[in-house]
Amino acid sequence: MNTPTRPHRNFYGRRKGKHLKSSQEGYLDQDLAALSPGPVDWDVNPDRTPLDLQGLFGGKPVWLEIGFGGGEHMVHQAAQNPEVGIIGCEPYINGVAMLLGKIRKAKVDNLAVYPGDVRDMFDVLPEASIDRAFLLYPDPWPKSRHHRRRFVTPEHLEPLVRVLKPGAIFRVATDIPDYVRQTLEQVPGHGFDWLAEGPQDWRVAWDDWISTRYEKKALREGRVPHYLTFRKK
Repeated sequence: MNTPTRPHRNFYGRRKGKHLKSSQEGYLDQDLAALSPGPVDWDVNPDRTPLDLQGLFGGKPVWLEIGFGGGEHMVHQAAQNPEVGIIGCEPYINGVAMLLGKIRKAKVDNLAVYPGDVRDMFDVLPEASIDRAFLLYPDPWPKSRHHRRRFVTPEHLEPLVRVLKPGAIFRVATDIPDYVRQTLEQVPGHGFDWLAEGPQDWRVAWDDWISTRYEKKALREGRVPHYLTFRKK
């Protein structure tokens, strides 16, 4: 069997921000490897062998958070739902370090962390293996010429559809009206139903929601959050 050819994927955004605290450096050195979901990167998995989610989480339903920021929501969901396993993808290493600190404090053990591009994760997730996915306050890329960099484009939605189970839930939260527009244009066209019957269904947060630092910033600056829920057909 031929080894798959690594695709060219432009990455936009930051891998690392300001200097990490010594405690955060410690979290990365001591905790990150043990939380790996398995071989994801091309240099360690050039054949793109699917991850063993059964072995990783003992047969639990698996959720995926795409870009977990500082990790508040991911740790909250893990604590509230010990019967599921949650994989988080985040290329911004400062956010990964913040998450690791929260995991230590909350003492949750049903998480796996991939500090990289979710597109590489999509390569190695088994087909129809994910029960729920979250896209919460993604980078808005506000300039029109950058809209193709947004997550809600075919490059990301097509592999997302492949890894979600039929009936899986996909939640999107954003405070950017034009991101709402593009989401509602693109996501239903990729095999999802928008689960909204009235304005309250996108104006009011989910019952199990915890406000993130990104949302708090948006509210301070007068922007209005939108909470969009989709179900894969």
